[in-house]
Amino acid sequence: MTWRRIGLVGLVVAAGVFAGWRVLHGAGSAQAADSPPQSQVPVTTAMTKVQDVPVYLDGLGTVQATNIDAIKAQVNGILIAVPVREGQEVHKGDVIAEIDPTPYRAALDQAVAQRSEDAAQLQSAQLDLRRFQDLARRSFAPIQQVDDQQAMVNKLVAAVQLDNAAIETARFNLDNCTIRAPIDGRVGLYQTDIGNLIEVASQTSILTITQDKPIAVVFTLPEAELGQVQAAMTHGKVPVIAANSQDSSKILGTGTLLTPDNTIDTATGTISLKASFDNAQDRLWPGEFVNDRVQVTTLHNAITVPTPAVQHGPDGLFVYLVKPDQTVVQQAVAVGYQDDGFSVVTKGLSGNETVVLSGQSRLAPGTRVAATLQRSQAATASNPDTTPPG
Repeated sequence: MTWRRIGLVGLVVAAGVFAGWRVLHGAGSAQAADSPPQSQVPVTTAMTKVQDVPVYLDGLGTVQATNIDAIKAQVNGILIAVPVREGQEVHKGDVIAEIDPTPYRAALDQAVAQRSEDAAQLQSAQLDLRRFQDLARRSFAPIQQVDDQQAMVNKLVAAVQLDNAAIETARFNLDNCTIRAPIDGRVGLYQTDIGNLIEVASQTSILTITQDKPIAVVFTLPEAELGQVQAAMTHGKVPVIAANSQDSSKILGTGTLLTPDNTIDTATGTISLKASFDNAQDRLWPGEFVNDRVQVTTLHNAITVPTPAVQHGPDGLFVYLVKPDQTVVQQAVAVGYQDDGFSVVTKGLSGNETVVLSGQSRLAPGTRVAATLQRSQAATASNPDTTPPG
């Protein structure tokens, strides 16, 4: 009986061990079946590109009118009319102000009448001179009388010449009662109202006219960049872009560089440059601050990547490349030029690689990623005719 009990106990123990083994084995198998594969890090990617890249130098400048004319009267008188509106565009020769012409018209009439009187006296004196000369030849009149009459004729000739000058002055004054625009431009705010007495000596302007087509922009660059500008000017016209000072993406106009200044400002180490813009859309306004970009050259077949893809490491710059198996690897690069939104890579890339644009903080070499192509490039891929913004 003792051996029988021992056998039963052994059987129970063996069954328990077997059951425990099955439970553990089943749980391990279920856990292995339910465990997910290695996790993937979500990242945004972009493709490198091979393209021509314009190289710009950036400066801050102010818009300047080509000409600013302060309109002043050349004669004294009452301002009776200003037939142009404030802010109106006018053309050279347009009437922009009128002075009361009454006294100047009267002065012209007086000068004309005086000339007529002196001309009549001159005619009479010339006839008398011819008579005296005829009598003197026949010894019926003294030579002195002939000389006196000749002097009278000369005096009246001078009087007529003086009258002609007086008429020109009176006509000039009368003409200047009507003030015309000396240039094409925009009328400023009135500085003198109708009904006021205009005095030449007071130097008070009636209004101003600003020529804003074409218009100029004067801006500064560091003196170290002057050589690049001069080199660009030897190859032809140098384009200049003027943009909003608060938002450089808002282009206000494209013009041409005219010239750098003839001296460098030693206090600031900068050089001033002047550019001209046609300003056909009136987007540049005199006195406005603008950001200016001078295109000095073009890099042909340059390899470009979005600037956020370039990372700074202890050994220099690098990017994360996405390999076909969706893992990443670090690639050291050298950057030769950066512009808004992209960098030109001069070493380390050959073009058409996929680089990580965002999410780099969770990456290490060999990390598996779930890549999403940058939205603008994805749209381009779905529509080949769409050119992504540079």
